Parts: sequence; C-alpha cells; structure tokens
Amino acid sequence: MATLAIAVSLLSTLSFVFTSSSPDVVSSDLNIGSYLNPCSVATHGRSILHSKSDPLKTRFDQIRKQVDDHRSLAQTYAAYARKLKFEKSKLVRVFAELSRSYTDVLSKPAYRALSDSDTESIDKTTMRELEKKVKERIKVTRQVIVEAKESFDNQLKIQKLKDTIFAVNEQLTKAKKQGAFSSLIAAKSIPKSLHCVAMRLMEERIARPERYTDEGKPRPVEFDDPKLYHYAIFSDNVVAASVVVNSAVKNTKEPWKHVFHVVTDKMNLGAMQVMFKMKEYNGAHIEIKPYEDYTFLNSSYVPVLKQRESAKLQNFYNFLNMENATKDTTNMKFRNPKYLSILNHLRFYLPEMYPTLQRILFLDDDIIVQKDLTGLWKVDMDGKVNGAVETCFGSFHRYSQYMNFSHPLIKEKFDPNACAWAYGMNFFDLDAWRREKCTEEYHYWQNLNENRTLWKLGTLPPGLITFYSTTKPLEKSWHVLGLGYNPSISMEEIRDAAVVHFNGNMKPWLDIGMNQFRPLWTKYVDYDMEFVQACNFGQ
Repeated sequence: MATLAIAVSLLSTLSFVFTSSSPDVVSSDLNIGSYLNPCSVATHGRSILHSKSDPLKTRFDQIRKQVDDHRSLAQTYAAYARKLKFEKSKLVRVFAELSRSYTDVLSKPAYRALSDSDTESIDKTTMRELEKKVKERIKVTRQVIVEAKESFDNQLKIQKLKDTIFAVNEQLTKAKKQGAFSSLIAAKSIPKSLHCVAMRLMEERIARPERYTDEGKPRPVEFDDPKLYHYAIFSDNVVAASVVVNSAVKNTKEPWKHVFHVVTDKMNLGAMQVMFKMKEYNGAHIEIKPYEDYTFLNSSYVPVLKQRESAKLQNFYNFLNMENATKDTTNMKFRNPKYLSILNHLRFYLPEMYPTLQRILFLDDDIIVQKDLTGLWKVDMDGKVNGAVETCFGSFHRYSQYMNFSHPLIKEKFDPNACAWAYGMNFFDLDAWRREKCTEEYHYWQNLNENRTLWKLGTLPPGLITFYSTTKPLEKSWHVLGLGYNPSISMEEIRDAAVVHFNGNMKPWLDIGMNQFRPLWTKYVDYDMEFVQACNFGQ
C-alpha cells in the first residue's frame, strides 16, 4: 500500500511538472550519488549551469548527454522495478513516463534543429528553453528515485527473504527425503544380533541334524484336526516368530489345543526348526515348513511369482538407491521387494495350504498376544470370510487412500468411502472362503495390476479388494495397531488389547523401535536360550 501511495503521488508530480509553464525552476545541483552511473558522474562532474561559459555547441552536447544519461537511468530503474516484482505497480509506469519525457523533449523540431546548427546559428532563447525543460525533468527524476529507493529496498529485502525461504524449504525437502530413505534402510536392515542368532541356530542344525529333523516321522494328526485352534504365521524372522508363539501360548488357557503353522523359506528353515524344538510350549503343537514344499506355488498359478520374473518390475525394486529414492519419496516405501515376497502373499492361499481346516487365525510376525484368543472361534461370522478390525475414522483409512479411483474399473466396482481394515490379526472362515472363491478373485485383480495402475503395491490393497463385501468387523480391542509408528497410543488401550501390533518402521527388535513399547515385546524373547545370550540380542 505504501508503494502504491508513493506511485500515485509521483504520477501527480509528473503530471504537474510536464504541463506547468511556471518559470520558477529549482536549481539542479542535487547530489544524486549512487543513483547515477559513476562513470557518468566522473565525466560530467559540472552541472548544466556551470557550462554556460562554454561555447553553445558544447553546451548543447552536454545538455543532450544529460538527457541520455537520465533517460537511461529511468529505464534502468523501470527494469529493476520489474525485476522486484513491481510489474503491477505504478512505479514502473512512472519510470517509463520519465524515459519517454526525455525522448519527447529532444524530438521537438525546434530542439532537434539545434543539433544540426553550427555554433553561430544556435538560437540562445531556444537553448535556454531546452535547458529549462531538461532541468525540470532531471529534478523530477531525482525526486522519484529518492522516494522510490525506500520501496525498492523493502521489496529487495522481501524478495531476498522469499529466496531464502525457498532455499531453506528446498534444503528441508531434501533432508526429509534423505531421512525417509535412511529410515527405510534402518527399518529393512537386519540387526547384527538378530542375524547372529539365526546363524548360530543354523550352525546347531548342521551340527546335530538328527535332533531337529522330522524326516521319516509320521505327521502329527493335530496339524490337520479342525477341532483344534489353528494359527498361521509366515515369517523369515526367527526371533519375531518365536515371540508370537511364546506370547500366544503363555496367554492361552489350554495350550495343548492350539496348533501353530509356521511357514518360512528354505534358507531359514533350519534356524526355525532349532528355535522351536529346543523348548516345550506347554503342549502346543508347532509345524515348521518351508513354502517351497507347497508345490502349487509356482509362476504358472501364482500371479506374484509370474510378475517377479518381469525385468521391468525387477528394475523397479532392485535399483532403489539414494538418487532414485529422493526423486520419488511418495512411492519410495513401495519400492521394497518385500511387497512381492511370496511369504507376504501366502495369506491368499490359506484354504489350499490347509485343506482340512475350517477356520484359522492369521498372525503377522510383528504382533504379540496378550489374551486368550479362543473367543474368536466363537464369533458369529455371519457367513463372512474375513474377521478384522476396521481402521477408518473420519476421512482416514478409506478405500480411496489405497486404490486408484481414477481408474474406471476401480471406480465402478468399489466405494471410495468404504472403511478399510487391518492385516496382522485376521480370523478366516475357510469354508466361506472356498464358497466365495476368494483366491480366484485375488488372482483376477492381481493380474490386472501388473503395471501397478490399480494400486501401488503390498498385500492390503488386494486384500481390501478380495474381501470387499465379505469382511466381518471385529471389536477394536481384539487388535490395537500403530506401535511401530504412533507414540501417542495410550497404555490403557494397549492393556485392554488382545493383540498389539508393531506395524510401521519402528519394529521392537530394531534400534529405532520406541522404548516405551519395546518391553511389551521383549518380555516374550527367550533370553535364557544360549544362542540368544551368545549374540547379546537386545543389548
């Protein structure tokens, strides 16, 4: 507003000066200092008044030089005003008008003729009139510059501040990207002590194979008994898997009626066998099996295995580096090979993996059980397939956050405001699953999403799609989430939960895990086991 007021005042001044015929003119001996070009000041140190004793032709040349200098000065300030974002300001118009006024005064025929005249024929009256008009314009130019300088300085400070803020924001954005990348690396790396435990367990398995192998032994009938309580745990983390089983067994009333189906890969099979055979679990039954033993899991049947053979998809995952990650932080967390891990997608094949079972409880390896879970087998599923705790509140955790609703197929089939639910503790009615042909539904959508146009990646979006109309909401106290990213979860809510879930990057076995929640997990670690002690796990 101050700049606008100055500009209006200057326009009024110009209007008065350029139209006035008053003979009273203030002398042009103001010191313009830094406003004039230093070279010009040095060359033409004397004012126009001081040049009256010079020959008339020289005197005219000096007047014209002053006109050119001040016209250039006005043009320079006009350009500078534009640079300082004054395009819409009247200051630009003021300086442009000043520049034109110098051109206009020299373009009048009477004054233009002076440049073509010799010294003897120059009209002194015309010379004085020209000098008078030039001095008027020089005076106004200097006044405008003096009054505009403060606005220029303020605007320059504002512009510099904006530039500084922009630079700081750029640095902040870069730091956030680097932090996100570092956090991703920290979350997905295997701690040395955890790796040590797995290696020592494997060493034990190699040293005493006869103690831990099940080869040649009949399959326990409990593994296929639908009357018992069955759990599915898919993991390659030997300590985390043991914590899940430990917590479930210690908090159940009749552990001998519970069967835990632990599925891993062949690389971790030996370590898992040793871990679960070195101790008793109060009569609970534990099956250890590599997913490679399920022969139906091949690329001709499983879309994820087929997609993993794609060179384009391999590049998307396997070339995650600092440069690529910081260019695309939005999708960086999805560029994790775990999202195409078959262990992650086994949850869609439960009826085929356990054909004799009717119901099964799926547990992630980053949960702990705090209460007896047999009550889940008494829940009326109302013919639904998936019993899960819903996570939506307000506009958060709706289907629109997990799927691409700009895709016509997604838009047609699903409600963007439908409430999402959580993986981690899911009770599945396998008879209803077979009836609804959920695995076929999963295959259909997974094949359509080969180019990641329907959803980014992971198992939750295809789960939301597969069980869209076949999910039974469970009471929230069955499953409390967020202990891997949300420090504000109340301890009262945690105490009331049957299962707590360390979903997020800050897993309790990592250094970046949250200290206030870590004891909930560590109390189920087998610290008395010699291999855990030898590796200083958790210390």
